[in-house]
Amino acid sequence: MTFISYAQNHEDVMLWRALKHIKNGFYIDIGAYSPDSDSVTKAFYNAGWQGINIEPNPIFIDQYKNERKRDINLSIAISDKAGDAGMFFVSNPGLSSLNQEIAEGHTEQGWEVEPDTVKVRTLLDVCKEYCLKKEIHFLKIDIEGLEEKALKGNNWKRFRPWVVVVEATLPMSQVENYKDWEKILLNENYAFTYADGLNRFYVAKEHNELLPAFKYPPNVFDEFQLIKEINANTRAEQAEARAEQAEARAEQAEARAEQAEARAEQAEEQIQKTTNTLQAVYKSRSWLVTTPLRWLCKQSKYIKACSK
Repeated sequence: MTFISYAQNHEDVMLWRALKHIKNGFYIDIGAYSPDSDSVTKAFYNAGWQGINIEPNPIFIDQYKNERKRDINLSIAISDKAGDAGMFFVSNPGLSSLNQEIAEGHTEQGWEVEPDTVKVRTLLDVCKEYCLKKEIHFLKIDIEGLEEKALKGNNWKRFRPWVVVVEATLPMSQVENYKDWEKILLNENYAFTYADGLNRFYVAKEHNELLPAFKYPPNVFDEFQLIKEINANTRAEQAEARAEQAEARAEQAEARAEQAEARAEQAEEQIQKTTNTLQAVYKSRSWLVTTPLRWLCKQSKYIKACSK
């Protein structure tokens, strides 16, 4: 069965390869963004999984509440301390961040930035409330420069996701920043296993059986198809169908025009035949001989009309 990938950089393909044997698994997505576009969790949700989506942008969290009824959808930010904090919402919503310096950089690049206050919790708080009796099969973190604080806010001995995926570059760049936070995971008995140019993947050492799944990047043996390709093909097929319908309508209109033209030609031929017949009558000897009689008939009708 073909796996449909919704993620930005095939993250879901790698996770599915490692965890597809799990039925009704559980995930946590910090910086969940959209429930559809570039979503690491949508394919898993479609496969029967559920989890926690953490996204401070009210537009996206409302979409999650509408589309992910099995999930827990939290309109908060994650850091190393709970409370309220200033959030910088960028006109490109995937770039929104708690980090003012990063937000100022986006302003310099021409993006509109609107500050607002959001509620902040730690990962530990969230896990205590929602994950006490749950295995966390994977945790994904993509919060535009605040990865270190998010990782510091968990008790890794108590709540241990099997796989942790963390964005490892500065926003909108290929500059790696994982050295700021990787030691947290390594010190908590997680093993680095794979990098895809955007993220780094770590596996809890008690689940070393998953390590071979991360040996190779996504490839033909994963039997996956990108949702963007499917949507593009669907749009192309729809456009082709519309073109065929338009062509069929044009052919029908052309056929009707040809039929009308044929009828016009037939009418013209009939008129010409009638004209030719009349001309033949007018030139005939009988017509010429009876001319006086027709004149008398007309005069008779005229006299009768006048007498009345």
